[in-house]
Formats: sequence, structure tokens, C-alpha cells
Amino acid sequence: MRLTHSQQEAIRSSVNSVIGAESRIWLFGSRVDDHKQGGDIDLLIETDRVLPNRVASLCQLEGKLIMRLGDLKIDILIKDAQTPEAPVHRTAKTQGVPL
Repeated sequence: MRLTHSQQEAIRSSVNSVIGAESRIWLFGSRVDDHKQGGDIDLLIETDRVLPNRVASLCQLEGKLIMRLGDLKIDILIKDAQTPEAPVHRTAKTQGVPL
């Protein structure tokens, strides 16, 4: 995994404060591969709760992560209890790394 310990902690604490401490987080995509360079940070955030406004939660989380991590390209998927399971969710969980 190509995230520093402080980057991982920044992601966990930001997700906990915006989505909730019960959330599960996966890093997937090129950042999982230690042999690659660069690349964006692809995150899947899953919660068993129903978020009142997923788009607002996504915007708030992305803003918080940019403030904590700097101007990195971050792609975030949020799956709450009402989000249907999609192939990208399964791929992120099977090929990704839990944070």
C-alpha cells in the first residue's frame, strides 16, 4: 500500500467524523500496488447507516481530506444502507485493502 501512516490516519479520522466511526474503509486501485508510482487515492466507504444526503456527505468528506492530505486526486465511493451493491463495490472490497 502506498499511503503513509499519517495519510491513513487522516483518512480514518476524516471518515469517522463525517460518515461515522462504524464505517468500513477500503483503499483500492493503483495505490494498493507497491510497485507503481503516483496515481490517485481510490476509497470505498461503506456504512450500515442510511445517510440523509450522500452527496453532501461526499462533498464534506472530500473537502476534509483535501485539507488534511493536500491537493491529491482522491476518488471516493460511499455505499450506505440504501445504495445497491454495484460491481465496483465488490471489486474494491476484493482487490482493495481495508484501512
